[in-house]
Amino acid sequence: MEAIERVCQFLKDAGTYYLATTEGDQPHVRPFGTAHIFENKLYIQTGNGKDVCHQMIANGKVEICAMYKGEWIRIRGTVIKDDRQEAEEAMLSAYPDLRKMYTTGANGNTAVFYFEHATASISSFTHEPEILTF
Repeated sequence: MEAIERVCQFLKDAGTYYLATTEGDQPHVRPFGTAHIFENKLYIQTGNGKDVCHQMIANGKVEICAMYKGEWIRIRGTVIKDDRQEAEEAMLSAYPDLRKMYTTGANGNTAVFYFEHATASISSFTHEPEILTF
């Protein structure tokens, strides 16, 4: 399994992960639940009007943390907003329940971001960290 697939599967298995962004010198952490591979990049999704969207546009350096079955993952990297409707549609197709709240295209309210230059570590109390880059 490729590193990006391993990371995406861990996030999906965990169900909820926590995304950290910054605004000025203040960190912000909130629960997220979307993770999708499109064009061999790991994508996450939020709403265009949300503070988190504006924070990631202003400073793409983010971290994610999640736990699943006694292991935890930490992902550190930079996210880039992808305004293409194809990327937005790929995410909403992977999470059809989101279509009740989000739309795509020039007048849509969804925002998708992909990771660039990311490093993930999967750790537990019973094994050495597994380091993955993607």
